[in-house]
Amino acid sequence: MNTAQFIPDRPLETIEKASFTWQTPSNIALVKYWGKSDPQIPKNASISFTLKNCHTITTIDFSKKETTAEAVFELFFEGKEKEEFKPKIASFFKRVQAYCPYILGYKMTINSENSFPHSSGIASSASGLSAIAMCLMSLEKALNPNLSKDALNKKASFLARLGSGSASRSIEGPLVVWGNHPEIAGSSDVFGVQFPYKVHANFENYQDAILLVDKGEKQVSSTVGHNLMHEHPYAENRFTQANENLGKISKILQEGNMKDFINLVESEALTLHAMMLTSNPYFILMKPNTLEIIHKIWEYRLAKNSNICFTLDAGANVHVLYPENEKEAINQFIESELANYCQKKQYIYDSVGLGAKKL
Repeated sequence: MNTAQFIPDRPLETIEKASFTWQTPSNIALVKYWGKSDPQIPKNASISFTLKNCHTITTIDFSKKETTAEAVFELFFEGKEKEEFKPKIASFFKRVQAYCPYILGYKMTINSENSFPHSSGIASSASGLSAIAMCLMSLEKALNPNLSKDALNKKASFLARLGSGSASRSIEGPLVVWGNHPEIAGSSDVFGVQFPYKVHANFENYQDAILLVDKGEKQVSSTVGHNLMHEHPYAENRFTQANENLGKISKILQEGNMKDFINLVESEALTLHAMMLTSNPYFILMKPNTLEIIHKIWEYRLAKNSNICFTLDAGANVHVLYPENEKEAINQFIESELANYCQKKQYIYDSVGLGAKKL
């Protein structure tokens, strides 16, 4: 695992002040990772759709200061100082400073906002930490103008992963693989890579409607859930299954078999929650309305011979996935039926996107 490649190997230029703004998306995994080792190394490879509308916009203002042993920063979220967010960001800066030693020479003022409600139950760590990583890499590019775009994106994914594993999959799009896998050229445990093969037209501009079943804080954090895999009786079988499924979905995405896609994606979602149900301590993140929505999707698919399907993150919300050619009919189904099972009838229409964007 060659991480030394991410340590600057030449003298950097000096800049007194700089400011960079990035918009980076959230993502939704099709093959899930659940279980990791330090520092944020996945126990199995995963693949995700990059989203378009659910994103974070982050600006970091850098101003030169005397070097200290730790990063100095202020953090504002949607215009308000957020002390409760600071420990996670401070921990992130500590992890990345060996690879970005220049951050110790700057005071950083971070302003961030989400395109989705913060309490909506959509994981914002992927979009939030990838946005910070892109701002750091913009500074590095200014200090080292010879840095290529590919090297910048690869290091940004590497840095983002040190804050949140799934954030490594939010730099590029529309499909990103994170985790070393023998059937995915260039794949790595330490950064995400774009799916390297031509994707069938069936999966172009795929739709994702996010049904907000429960906007409360999860009873068990993802970090705790990942750690419970260390002693899990089914963990090794799960890691093997996930890697096999990634090989299968690679072929499905290239060949365009929608029914196989549906079967694999839904199975992955339910397996993720099965691992939670069989952890010790065990826990349930789905809610009754999560199950109601799943059954409604199954009924609709059967009745209409549709290619609608669902996936789940580590929470109660449901991601409804469907091809663009069914968009009008399925959006009507969501509005007339599925919205009734959402908290305050709230949902977000999204689709597959292309990754981080400098503003």
